Amino acid sequence: RRKPLTSIGEGMSGRLRMKLTVVKKLRLGKFRFRQVPAFIFDDEYNVTSYPFVSGLPGNDLLRRFNMVVNYPDRRIHLMPNSHYREDFDYGYTGMSLYFVDQSIVVDDVIPGSPADKCGLLPGDRLVGVGNNFSGNLMQYKTQLQSTGQQIPLVVSRNGQLQQFKIRPINIRRH
Repeated sequence: RRKPLTSIGEGMSGRLRMKLTVVKKLRLGKFRFRQVPAFIFDDEYNVTSYPFVSGLPGNDLLRRFNMVVNYPDRRIHLMPNSHYREDFDYGYTGMSLYFVDQSIVVDDVIPGSPADKCGLLPGDRLVGVGNNFSGNLMQYKTQLQSTGQQIPLVVSRNGQLQQFKIRPINIRRH
């Protein structure tokens, strides 16, 4: 029933468009999760053994564990860490942010996304989010997870500062 949102991912095979949705239930060994964000994509390299695997839950799930990989015995041991009970990131802006040449640069603005609707363009340099002008990419990404409210942005475009307001959407309610 949920309509997946378009996203961009980058990995060993390069940059590709993916669909972002939520999986109702996910089991990882003895651990169970509900409402897990997952990426679905055309796996031309057959990494995920599609169609037997329906998507990739990604780092938002794996960051909740300390992991030991025992290669000789072909075992993976997962131990919950301090992030285990944290909420998943359901915020969607429809843009990628990268740290390039000491600046945070907007890239891959998805047509029709909140980033597109508020007027952001690839190549814009993000100067501030809300009242935060630290230049810290992780802090900005955390602030952009807040859904349902307008978040002020200060952007440098062609050397001129401009203000925008973005309203990230919640992928669980989309």
